[in-house]
Amino acid sequence: MRVEVFTREFPPEIYGGAGVHVDELVRALRNGAPSGFEVGVRCFGAERHAEDVRAYAAPAELSQSNPALRTLGVDLLMAQDAGGADLVHSHTWYANGAGHLAKLLHGVPHVMTAHSLEPLRPWKAEQLGGGYRVSSWIERAAIESADAVIAVSHGMRRDLLGSYPAIAEDRVHVVHNGIDTDRWRPVDDPDLVRSLGVDPQRPSVVFVGRITRQKGLPHLLRAARNLPADVQLVLCAGAPDTPELLEEVKREVQELEASRGGVVWHERLLAQRELAALLTAATVFVCPSLYEPLGIVNLEAMACGAAVVATATGGIPEVVDDGVTGRLVPVEQLDDGTGTPLDPERFERDLADALNEVVDDPEAAARMGRAGRARAEAEFGWDRIADRTLGVYRSLMGGTD
Repeated sequence: MRVEVFTREFPPEIYGGAGVHVDELVRALRNGAPSGFEVGVRCFGAERHAEDVRAYAAPAELSQSNPALRTLGVDLLMAQDAGGADLVHSHTWYANGAGHLAKLLHGVPHVMTAHSLEPLRPWKAEQLGGGYRVSSWIERAAIESADAVIAVSHGMRRDLLGSYPAIAEDRVHVVHNGIDTDRWRPVDDPDLVRSLGVDPQRPSVVFVGRITRQKGLPHLLRAARNLPADVQLVLCAGAPDTPELLEEVKREVQELEASRGGVVWHERLLAQRELAALLTAATVFVCPSLYEPLGIVNLEAMACGAAVVATATGGIPEVVDDGVTGRLVPVEQLDDGTGTPLDPERFERDLADALNEVVDDPEAAARMGRAGRARAEAEFGWDRIADRTLGVYRSLMGGTD
């Protein structure tokens, strides 16, 4: 059995949780699969030198086109080269077009994993313009015709069925995201933490994420005005969706810095060991997302022994055990797809209160961190996730799920 995995991101070009998911899943499938099972990877970007991995650049004729059209150009090339596969598995709308076309062209089953949904990210119109209508069309066509759709959480499954009611419920499987707890583990390195501008002897709140509307960073920056003066706010935030959003975040950071010290902002993509050291030293990790199907970054923080304060939205409550591994912050949101809080000031106040509750009790924070590490090890290992994914494949190839 040969599976072709279609993805935008693959090492070394990874910038988000979907890329981490694909990297870990492919590794686990290759390491734990039965004899005769092969996994090929087709991805976007520069040439890769890893075995059975091929990368594609957009056709030169589309180099000045809308990003959604460039994406579709890559999808055409990947679908064309998938002959010989027994099954194709696509991740995110960027590669869903390739999966859908390969299914039609080669007559093979198409599995797609939904890491997010275009109807729930309408702010992407800021980034893609009319391309957002193209990305939405690609996603709908792929989801409604896929032989199986994998949701990374039960919350994502509900969103899928709500956004695309034409999908038969028995085609939607839940396979959670996972974490490599050997790679992501506590790294006690005070000197490395200091080199990153953070005092390991002082309490710190750490945020890690892209600068995109769904991550809720502006809300965190406003909430941080109510943190005690000795608490450091560490922002590992880059890859903005738009220049305008970056400027908005810069203004919020400047306003925060005008009223308090201890704000540290890393715009570059930190190395894994650097992130692990910051998370290990953190009093609390914060995830103020307005839309989050699961949030691998929460698992990374838990695996490093950090307590987590996160929004009670999407799949996050399936990861963060409120009062045990951290705190969940309630939020009432508009149902227009934006996830905008109905009362932003209340959400920001509640977020600040939850953060203050944790940083004010370091012993409880450490206890939550230990519980988070144990939960990550027990429930979110990639071997388990690979087995469940193989079960979905077998169900489509005449085996049993």
